Amino acid sequence: MKIFVLGGQGQLGSELCRKLGDGAVGLGRDELDITDRDKVLRAFRDWRPAAIVNTAAYTAVDKAELEPELCEAVNARGVANLADACRQADCPLVQISTDYVFGSGSPRTVPYREDEPTAPQGVYALSKLHGEQQAAGWAKPIIVRTCGLYGRVTSRNLGNFVETMLRLAASKPVLRVVDDQHCTPSYVPHVADAILFLLNTHAYGTYHVVNRGSTTWHEFACEILRQAGLKTHVEPISTAEYGAQAPRPHYSVLDCGKYLALGGPALPPWRQALAEYLAARGQP
Repeated sequence: MKIFVLGGQGQLGSELCRKLGDGAVGLGRDELDITDRDKVLRAFRDWRPAAIVNTAAYTAVDKAELEPELCEAVNARGVANLADACRQADCPLVQISTDYVFGSGSPRTVPYREDEPTAPQGVYALSKLHGEQQAAGWAKPIIVRTCGLYGRVTSRNLGNFVETMLRLAASKPVLRVVDDQHCTPSYVPHVADAILFLLNTHAYGTYHVVNRGSTTWHEFACEILRQAGLKTHVEPISTAEYGAQAPRPHYSVLDCGKYLALGGPALPPWRQALAEYLAARGQP
């Protein structure tokens, strides 16, 4: 029996498939559209997977404000279909969620634990919370909240924040990056290792999995260019100046204590994680 990875061509999905090797079946939308309930139930009734890991999602945060039905269909109703399929196959469901389920309300400086009240802002964030709720309706869910993933670049997955900063720095003398959103961008292989550990423990529930520490996107961009040996100036701006369509959390740093208490693979500090990524892509 194999582990089925939905969104198998994305950053996280492809990394999970790489680590699992022959133990994984990676499925993109062309192979299985999770919004088609009948196809999902029929497919998993035939395949009988050992587990489902759902990395598939509608992630265009700003565009979601203009396409709320499509966003909800993928991020919530699609997860409901997978939960029903897992119920039918009696197998675990790993649902990947986001730090965006937090972040509204009063100012904060203490990382969020899994059991704290959520407060999503915007269509995307709300749809991801709905997806968590659908996954939790099955008896064997592992819900993993993470943040700002960056990992292996492939022909089917070309972008992440690190790559964007390096590309822009090569052609622009000054970059303008938001400095009032506090979070922890995370390196995909570290998150993937944690997911596979959790799946093997059968410790069902919700977990936060990000690299250690916290930063802003501006500080992260500065560190990317510093480690890459680039001199491009990075100007700090506010979220309001950036003018995004969808709201962003001011503070969405996650506390990983629950995961770490299980003794899983370490989650290195975010600067060390960035250095690993740059080394892996051939940077100094």
